[in-house]
Amino acid sequence: MKLWDKGIKVNDKVESFTVGKDREMDLYLAPFDVIGTMAHITMLESVGLLEKSELEELLVELQNIYADAIAGNFKIEDGVEDVHSQVEMMLTERLGDVGKKVHSGRSRNDQVLLDLKLFIRSKIEEVVEAVKEFFEALQTQSENYKDCLIPGYTHLQVAMPSSFGLWFGAYAESLTDDMQMLKAAWKITNQNPLGAAAGYGSSFPLNRQMTTDLLGFDNMNYNVVYAQMGRGKTEKNVSMALSSVAYTVGKFATDACLYMSQNFGFLSLPNELTTGSSIMPHKKNPDVFELIRAKCNQLQALPDSIGMITGNLPTGYFRDLQLIKETFLPAFDELISCLDLATFAVNNISITKDVLNNEMYKYAFSVEEVNKLVLQGVPFRDAYKQIGGMIEEGKFEPELTVEHSHEGTIGNLCNPQVKLKMEGIINEFNFKKVNEAINTLSKK
Repeated sequence: MKLWDKGIKVNDKVESFTVGKDREMDLYLAPFDVIGTMAHITMLESVGLLEKSELEELLVELQNIYADAIAGNFKIEDGVEDVHSQVEMMLTERLGDVGKKVHSGRSRNDQVLLDLKLFIRSKIEEVVEAVKEFFEALQTQSENYKDCLIPGYTHLQVAMPSSFGLWFGAYAESLTDDMQMLKAAWKITNQNPLGAAAGYGSSFPLNRQMTTDLLGFDNMNYNVVYAQMGRGKTEKNVSMALSSVAYTVGKFATDACLYMSQNFGFLSLPNELTTGSSIMPHKKNPDVFELIRAKCNQLQALPDSIGMITGNLPTGYFRDLQLIKETFLPAFDELISCLDLATFAVNNISITKDVLNNEMYKYAFSVEEVNKLVLQGVPFRDAYKQIGGMIEEGKFEPELTVEHSHEGTIGNLCNPQVKLKMEGIINEFNFKKVNEAINTLSKK
């Protein structure tokens, strides 16, 4: 079944090539297509394009289909082109001609735009929850090990004292900026495109504000041409937010791999979180972090991949946009998987205490000794030269302590302030409004 079928047979090769993986990808969108249809037909009844009795019949069957989709039992049958066709076919089989009325006033173009936005909203909420859990794990370990010093590096050379508290806490605060990106992606997504039809509106007296309210959108894409132009642009903007999270998680994984190597030996994972070698019995490989790093690198490439598909398209719909689904729709679950594993690893990580007691790290305290002289009244440049001379002569023997007190440093991590920053950002999403709207609509 094809919604555009006019009785002309399409060449099998052409059909196979043009459909591609679309049916498989459309399974991600199934529950959202049903919810969107519920909102659309509720609006159609209000403007006189459906009878009340017809609406009631359709809503009952759509609730049944929705329940199957949520349970993972929705299937697109052989010969059915996409999720939109499958839902309409099921309604027509169960209710007769009334099932054919659900497409009035919309196109597959604005239908898939809506499905994607509803899908993205749902998945952003899942990503936010996963980020929050990773954030909390990092903050917990930051507090647990705030007094345990490690060397900080510049150019991968020992530079100044750092701490596990600073290291864990740095990645926690990095996630607050990533959450700002996710919030921007949410705001861009949370606008209703339904009613744009094929990108040029409809002659039916549609009530777009009604579907906006029914679906819990903050706003609508008013201009119907721009609503269609949002296809691809929305996915690119959202993928940039996912990429930002992936950057933080991937960088953390890189540090973890480095710090777990014997040449550093700063931290370790339990045996059950590592893998071994087929010939080297001593090996404990950080495969979890290595795969997280690789997957996050793939996610960081996603905005460029989408940009290469959309970058040279004129105004209007083009079949090129279909290909975005193949990398974009699975990206959320891929990132959530990386976040879940990273959280699990951080919660089970073991750190090495007294790292800086090792003789090789004593030069990390050179700045501390310079600053002590400055506090005694020695000009900074003279103090710098004095300590530098001691290092060159092999006479440098520092005290292995630091006294940092300003905001965000070793002795004053400001973890509570960072936590408040994160909580404030999360509250601005207002997931409750969206979930209440969807729950009300699905239970009509």
